[in-house]
Amino acid sequence: MADRAGRFVITRRRFIQGTAATILLAGCGGSDDGNGGGSEAGAAGAPAETFSEPSQRLSGELKILLWSHFVPRHDKWFDRFAADWGEKVGVKVTVDHIEVTTIPARLEAEISARSGHDLAQFIGPLPQLEPSVIDLADVTKEATRRFGAQIDICRRSSLNPTTNRYYAYSPSWVPDPGNYRKSMWTAVGLPNGPTTWEELREGGKEIKASKKVPVGIGMSQEIDSNMAGRALLWSYGGAIQDENENVILDSPETVAAVEYMSGLFKDAMTNEVFAWNPASNNQALVAGKLSYIINSISAYRTMQQVNPRVAEDVFFVPALKGPKDDVAAQHVMYNWLVPEHAKNPDAAQEFLLHYTENFARATWESELYDFPAFKKLSPDLPKWLDDDPFGSKPADKLSVLKDALEWTTNVGHRGSANTAIGEVFGTFLIPNMYARAARGRATAQQAVARAEGQIKPIFDKWRKRGLIGGTA
Repeated sequence: MADRAGRFVITRRRFIQGTAATILLAGCGGSDDGNGGGSEAGAAGAPAETFSEPSQRLSGELKILLWSHFVPRHDKWFDRFAADWGEKVGVKVTVDHIEVTTIPARLEAEISARSGHDLAQFIGPLPQLEPSVIDLADVTKEATRRFGAQIDICRRSSLNPTTNRYYAYSPSWVPDPGNYRKSMWTAVGLPNGPTTWEELREGGKEIKASKKVPVGIGMSQEIDSNMAGRALLWSYGGAIQDENENVILDSPETVAAVEYMSGLFKDAMTNEVFAWNPASNNQALVAGKLSYIINSISAYRTMQQVNPRVAEDVFFVPALKGPKDDVAAQHVMYNWLVPEHAKNPDAAQEFLLHYTENFARATWESELYDFPAFKKLSPDLPKWLDDDPFGSKPADKLSVLKDALEWTTNVGHRGSANTAIGEVFGTFLIPNMYARAARGRATAQQAVARAEGQIKPIFDKWRKRGLIGGTA
């Protein structure tokens, strides 16, 4: 329950109930009749749902805000799942799904008005909202007690190490592999897809010249461009901040990454990448108009339904190797937040624990899109990736994702996703940096210097507020 300051208090009753046996709600077999984004092969065999009594009597209404999932069957399941929980605990649950790019502004407006949803989810870290949300440390600690250790990228994407506050609760994440057209890359001598950034450039250039099909790495103000730009930056040895939260962007390594991106654009891409939204690379891959993108499996799941011929030609590779590293950002990092204005923080936090306990079902209903932050909660995930229950051909096509944690880091690398990193992320300064150089509006060095000049005041602002470490 929440105390007067909004903190979630783990009572003795809660401790005992956390170890109690769960009550079976739904057996294997699943009742949903629509898959949305993927194959109907997964209609049967869904993991069972479980239920544990909350630690206190709940009442009132719980208003939840979250994105419209890229795998539509997930939302149908989630809405039913949340409503069922509400009926059992005496809470009226309302779920509002909205387009993902509108969530940060919607949240800021509700925080300003001190009215709105009790619980909100975003697909990237929102640490800049820390001053206006409830500390979810106790929820995270209780989840850890029940379900085991939280994986590091989720902890670093929800905990502010300077204030020791959990500005969000992060029960899940999504890998960000390369998606490539096998037939096209086979024709240029790379049947298993590119493994390095240089192979991407060389092979992508040849495919564009021979097939008129470009590579698709965004340089626009949207989340996929943010993720891809960071993967390239880190693989070249650059970073926005060091482990002590000091800005270190302006470096020879970052300049080299920007020079590479300019060359990749010239050789293998088209102008569309400067105006993309989060769905653009998905849509172009589904339509057969791109040879390679960096994305989750969402486009592939859609493709299985609407363009199965192309779906069979799409395969996946891990993070590309650069001169210094081979690492990618997570594609999605789920941040659940409880604003200070929430009228029902108790129900919000009880629901988060219930949802986490059932994460094997969430993984299934997302068609293996959503991965758990607590490994034991989806114990069959490796088996599913080796033998996809949603109809991949070959069945082990997704097995490359089994070791995704080994090549994935958080968006605040080399540190954590702090408040300054959140603002840099939300203002798209990294994709803007690449775009300025690729469009010939600045040299690589000028673009990097400009970006650092924009980023340093952001870090200074949050440091003065005592919310990040480092030095001015």
